[in-house]
Formats: sequence, structure tokens, C-alpha cells
Amino acid sequence: MHQLFRLVLGQKDLSRAGDLFSLDDSEIEDSLTEALEQIKIISSSSDYQTNNNDQAVVEICITRITTAIRETESIEKHAKALVGLWDSCLEHNLRPSGKDEDTPHAKIASDIMSCILQNYNRPPVMALAIPIAVKFLHRGNKELCRNMSNYLSLAAITKADLLADHTEVIVKSILQGNAMLLRVLPAVYDKQPQPINRHLTELLALMSQLEQPEQYHLLRLLHVAAKRKQPEVVQKCIPFLIGHLKDSTHNDVILSILIEIAGYEPVALNSFLPMLKEIAERFPYLIGQMARIYGAVGHVDEERARSCLPFLVSQLASMEHSFHHILLLEIKSITDTFSSILGPQSRDIFRMSNSFTAIAKLLMRQLETTKARSDRSKSLALHTALTNDLSSEDGEFVESGDTPASISLSEIDPLGQGHDRSPFKGDTDGSQLVNSSVSHPSIIHIESENLPETVKENYQEETPDTTSRPVEYHDKLYLHLKENLSKVKAYAVEMGKKIPVPDQCTIEDSVRSCVAKLFFTCSLKGHYCLYSKSSFILISQEPQPWIQIMFLFQQSLFPEPLSIQSRSVQFLRALWEKTQAEGAHSFETAMMESTFPQQKDLDQVQLHLEEVRFFDVFGFSEAAGAWQCFMCNNPEKATVVNQDGQPLIEGKLKEKQVRWKFIKRWKTRYFTLAGNQLLFQKGKSKDDPDDSPIELSKVQSVKVVAKKRRDRSLPRAFEIFTDNKSYVFKAKDEKNAEEWLQCINVAVAQAKERESREVTTYL
Repeated sequence: MHQLFRLVLGQKDLSRAGDLFSLDDSEIEDSLTEALEQIKIISSSSDYQTNNNDQAVVEICITRITTAIRETESIEKHAKALVGLWDSCLEHNLRPSGKDEDTPHAKIASDIMSCILQNYNRPPVMALAIPIAVKFLHRGNKELCRNMSNYLSLAAITKADLLADHTEVIVKSILQGNAMLLRVLPAVYDKQPQPINRHLTELLALMSQLEQPEQYHLLRLLHVAAKRKQPEVVQKCIPFLIGHLKDSTHNDVILSILIEIAGYEPVALNSFLPMLKEIAERFPYLIGQMARIYGAVGHVDEERARSCLPFLVSQLASMEHSFHHILLLEIKSITDTFSSILGPQSRDIFRMSNSFTAIAKLLMRQLETTKARSDRSKSLALHTALTNDLSSEDGEFVESGDTPASISLSEIDPLGQGHDRSPFKGDTDGSQLVNSSVSHPSIIHIESENLPETVKENYQEETPDTTSRPVEYHDKLYLHLKENLSKVKAYAVEMGKKIPVPDQCTIEDSVRSCVAKLFFTCSLKGHYCLYSKSSFILISQEPQPWIQIMFLFQQSLFPEPLSIQSRSVQFLRALWEKTQAEGAHSFETAMMESTFPQQKDLDQVQLHLEEVRFFDVFGFSEAAGAWQCFMCNNPEKATVVNQDGQPLIEGKLKEKQVRWKFIKRWKTRYFTLAGNQLLFQKGKSKDDPDDSPIELSKVQSVKVVAKKRRDRSLPRAFEIFTDNKSYVFKAKDEKNAEEWLQCINVAVAQAKERESREVTTYL
């Protein structure tokens, strides 16, 4: 042991204890374990609790030791001695006195706890510490228990299996009021479900007493439990979940759990459908998730199918267009499963109108008729009525002497407007494509007066009276797609997991050539969604690969090949022609000669998405089968981040002090990203500039500052551009830079989405 440690601890010399801080960390590092063992002897003496001198010496020495351990990163070397001293504190009184003042051993325990448990990402240290840590939960010291719970929650993120053996102790601590530990339970449930299941009813009873973040962690636990498909858990969960659906704070999370249950136990939800209907009417933005639950119950048997369809059909007629395809797909899936409900007319119903309102009326009429479905004469009469009824512009039915029009699902007007209106809202150059669906985009809009003459003629003449069925076209594109339909669909499904399909595309002229302006929104649009009212906008110098991607995705949505006369193809062709170089292939020739984009084009598209940090804020959800924003993909982070003052990330960054590249002057500051601001801790130096925080809603872009590298490894530096200034930062390493970049992009998207929602609310 170092001579000064030997003097201070051996003689308990308080006057020399402060000199320990004059020594270099590396000079005393080898002495730390021995010093800890000596402290354990001193603190275990019978008079320690009343000896102020000894307590002061021990406190100073522990502070010096923990500082040295942190600075030399030698925690694993000294962990055994630290945990031994920590464990010895449990042999003494830890309850605070009447003045809420910690006992001497509680102070030691608190100092050691932070040193040990800050290393929650080091399994060898946690293996020693956690069995001791959980013992402190029941020793009557609330502050110690609260801090311990914070650290255990962090440990659960990286090493949940170490906590699993102590699940019973953790549950009992929660039931005694330590709600902070609720965030641990989802992490340990898979390894130790039984202790939690035994107390599940008691845990659910805590809901009304919990703060919002704690409520969210309880719901996360139920989601994890629901995935294990345990009937006794489902029986306890469903009434509880239905009862809390009226709380708008968590209803989207609750519906996700109910959808999980509906996937394997739909009958359990059957009796709750009236309550779900009431919730859907109260919160229309939940209709997409409600439709999935109704769809799952409707697949159980024909009786339940008939009871679920009226709700889905009624919503089809009344909901905004973003939900139409979700509803229509659920309806079609049920009626395809139980074909007797609509009979042979189902195909005509889905194909005969360009209005969702009209389809809903036809479906409702058919459902009402089939309640009586064994009389064949009624079936024939209904078929005759269907072939004579066509939808007018406002959804009323008029008689026509001809056979009903054959308009495919891709040609249904999502806005519920007639074919001879002009509902399309484009930009000044008129070339715009819009996907109206949330998770199945398929509707294309374009300003009709700006179309090429051939397109305009087809658009105006393609009325229900004159349009032929796709099978009668026999054009080359149709025949080509017919031969390759299964390949196209399979390719589009796999491609869609790597490259997102834009919700909207406009073609704009630039100095050199045309560019595509692409708009992306989130498919889920959850409570904390980053892109429900706003859009991620991407400007691409290569429009044609994107047009081909959109074409393939369009085809993947429908069972029949697209034709050159299909409206969706007509509009895509109009976009293509706007970008087409002189003498280059026409749209249909290009789609036939190279059905799939070249790999180099796809690589370039993906690289461009990476460069603009698209994948910071969007990711493909395997569960949803769609691209969702960061918050909707990570709802457990959304609640925490949206607490007032809760930082998304914090830490040291170097900020460039001079704008010129050749002058490399950097200043290290401590930054916090929270709310709508990137804040820094101002130093004591007079030279420290008095800058205002960076308002995230004013950030225009965040770009990487780096030379091009063959391995495309992540750079350390990045630049933030606002409307009137730019800032250059450097992180400690590439991994840290990546974390900051993602968090800043998420926070910027969140700030702009908040502004968009406020504007929408105001309007």
C-alpha cells in the first residue's frame, strides 16, 4: 500500500488525508484494493458510528479511491474489494435518523454504489455486485433504494439474466412502493415469468398510482407477457387493457398489446368489440389498429365475420382516406376467407366503383341481404342490381344500361370523389405522385391539366361506361407483367424492407436536369410519431430508379397485372416522361427491358438515404411490415424522451471555434440534448462565448464532416445548419458521433413535427 495511504488509514490522520489528492492516479492504483480492505476494518469497529474523525478519514479515502478507479478504468481489478466493503455495510444500521440524515454506513454504501453500478455494462462487475445490490432494496433507506433502482434498471438493459434470479425480491419491492423498478420487469420476464405472473393482479392494481413513465413500463411488461401466449395472463390482461383504452396517453400502446393477443387468441376479444367500437368513435386516429383487431376476430368463423364486417364497412365510408386501404384489406381478407358472405359478386363490388363511399354502400347492402344468403333467387336479383348500379359522384346509385365498369383497386379514388372532378393538388409543374395509404400506399394523384395530351385523353375518357377489363387490353406491359407477376411481387417485398417507398413524389426542374422531390411519412402515426403531420423530404438527382421502385411496389399490392391504361401506370409514365432524355427508352419499354432496377442504382439509392441520415429517423418494422419512424419503432424511448427536461443524450463534444477549415481550434464543452434545444454548460473562462442554445426547430440539416473513405466507416465530426448559422462538433469516437447524429436528427424531427401539429391544431 502506498506510504501516504498507510499513514492516513493506519493512524487515522485526518490532517494528511487531503494530501491523497496531490498524488497521481497511476501512483496509487496498485494500492487501492489493500486500502479498501483497511477501510472495511475501520468501518466495522464498534465505535465507528460515533467517531467523527474516523468517519471523515473514511469518506475522504473512499472519494480518492473511487476517483482513481474511474480515471484508471480499473474497476474490474478492484471490484471484489469494493463489493466486499459494500456488503459489510449491510451488517449495520442504514435507516436515516429523524432528521433524514444518512447513517455513516449508508454514506459509505451510497458512495460505493455509484462507483460500482455506473459500470452496468461490464458483466464481470455486475456478476459480483447485483446479488449484494438487491439486498439494499429492503433496508429501510428510501434514498438509497431509489438510487439503487435507477442503476438496476440500467443493468437490466445489458445483463438482464443477472437480475432474473432476484425477480421475486424486485417484485416485492415494487409492491412496497418502489415503482421505479417496474422498468426492470420487461427485461427479466422471459427468464423468470412465474414470480411476476403470481403477482400480476397486484401489479396491475398499481396503475392508477403510477406516474406516466412507470405506467408505460407496466404496459411494456404486459406486451412482453402477451407474446408468450399464456392463457392465464391473457385473462388478467384484457379487462385491464380495455379499461384503460380511454386514456389517450397510452391507448396506442395498449392497442399494440391487444393486436398481439388477437393474433393467437382472437376469441378472447370478441365480447369486448362493442367497447372497442366506442373507443374507435372517440379516437378516430386509432381506427387502423382497431381494424386489425376486428379483422382477427372476423377470421374465427363465419358468424363472427358477419358481426365484425358492419363496423369495418361503416368506417370505410366515414374515415379519412389514409385509413381506407387498411380497412379495405381487412374487409377483403374476411370476405375471401368466408366467400359465402358476398358470393360471386364480391369481385364486382370491389372493382365497380372509384369511390370508397360507394363500395361501402354496396357492401352494406350485400351484408344486409345475405343475412337472410340461402335463397338463390335473391342472389340472382342482387347480382342483377349490382350490374345495373353504378356510383355517381356523391355516392348515390344511378341506373345504367351497360355492364359495370372494371376499375382495379389501384384506381379507386381515396378521397371519395368522382372521376370527373379534379381533386388532385400538385405543385406548379404538375408532376406529382401521392400514396394515400398508411401502410399500403397505392393511390396516385396528378394535375390533369398539366398532363401530356395522350394521358389527358385517357384520363378524361376512362369512365365506368367505357373502360375495359385489364384482361382485355393485351398490351405488351400487361402481358410482360402477367408472365413475371410472382417474381415482381417477391422482389418488391424484399426490396421494400431495404428501401422505403415515398408517400409523395414531385418532379422539379433544376439547373442541370430534373430532380425528384420525395416525401416520406410514418405508417403507424402513433402518439409520439415524428412524421404524422410533417414529412421527411429527400431531393434525388436520379428520379428514374425511384419511379421504377414505385412502379414495382404498385404492382406488388394487387393480384392482377397492371396495364399501360391503368391510371397508376399512366401517372408514373407522366413522371418518367418528364425525366426522359431525348432518344431514351419510353416508360413501358424501360419497365419491360429491365423489370428490376440495376443493383448499382439500388446501392446508390441506399447510399443517398444513408448520407441524408434517413435511417436515423426511420426503420423497417418486421412486425408491422412497414417503415415506421424512430419513436413508433421504439415506443419505450418515446415516453422517457417526452418527459419535460429529460435528456435524449448528453456528454462532452468538441466545438470548432473558428469557421476556417485550416484553423483547427476546438473547445470541449458538456452538451445536453433535451426538449427543443441543444444546450451547453458555460465554462468559467471569460473567453467562453455567450452563445444561445441551438433551437432544434430551426435546424435545417445535420451533415457529416469527413473525407470519403472506402470502408465508409463513421466519421467523428458533424455540422449543424440553422437558418442563420452553422456549428461544427467532434465526438470522442465514431460510435459516439453516430449516437449524437441519430439523437439530434430524432430531436429535430420531433421539434418540427410538434410545430406541424400546433399549426394544424390552430388552423
